[in-house]
Amino acid sequence: MTLYVCWGLFRTPKPGHPCRNAHDALLAAGHRPDIVRARGWGLLPAFLNRTRGRRQVRTLTGQDWVPVLVSGDTIVQGSKAIIGWAQQHPRVPS
Repeated sequence: MTLYVCWGLFRTPKPGHPCRNAHDALLAAGHRPDIVRARGWGLLPAFLNRTRGRRQVRTLTGQDWVPVLVSGDTIVQGSKAIIGWAQQHPRVPS
């Protein structure tokens, strides 16, 4: 499982940073995703978002926006969608 985020998972005042919110939801559901920092900013033109992480996000989704969750064949884009996915797919201890 991989979670693509912007610069990091820093805390911000409510409602919180979208990348951090998605990460916290995955942790609360028992997942421990690998983190890829995509850096850059989704509003920038693609030629300015040239980091490896942003190129991977664009290949996966056709867009430059993060957060993006990749779990097996499942790709979920956006913090609200990732939070919903995490709530619906809690990790069951083996």
